[in-house]
Amino acid sequence: MAVDLSISPETVRMLINKARGAYSGVDESLEDGHDGEIEFDSDSLSDTHAHDGLAEEESEDLSEEELRELIEDLNVDEAAELVAICWVGRGDYDSGDFEQAIEDARERAVGPTAKYLLGMPLLADYLEAGLDTLDL
Repeated sequence: MAVDLSISPETVRMLINKARGAYSGVDESLEDGHDGEIEFDSDSLSDTHAHDGLAEEESEDLSEEELRELIEDLNVDEAAELVAICWVGRGDYDSGDFEQAIEDARERAVGPTAKYLLGMPLLADYLEAGLDTLDL
């Protein structure tokens, strides 16, 4: 099936990589909603801890912020196509209904596309599956 897109498949792949990077910082070692046990070494704890906040800011992962900015920079057509690719990958639409998915994405766009897409923990998987389903 030939699909004519405003957004290039290469751009979608770049967004997939950014999304994987943004979600790679999520701790998957916690299962079934149970917190992991934390052990403190009482010998290394001190009452004189001083925190200036700089260490956290310097090591902050900016990939989610960068992904958000990249999605916000898309034009209306590109954003609708990206959402439609995601929906196809999620199984909401099949490849034959891709044009309808794009139209529905345009009609349903009531808030920021980046906020909507970044609310999906499996965003990268959905986009990748969408590209595969559409043979892009």
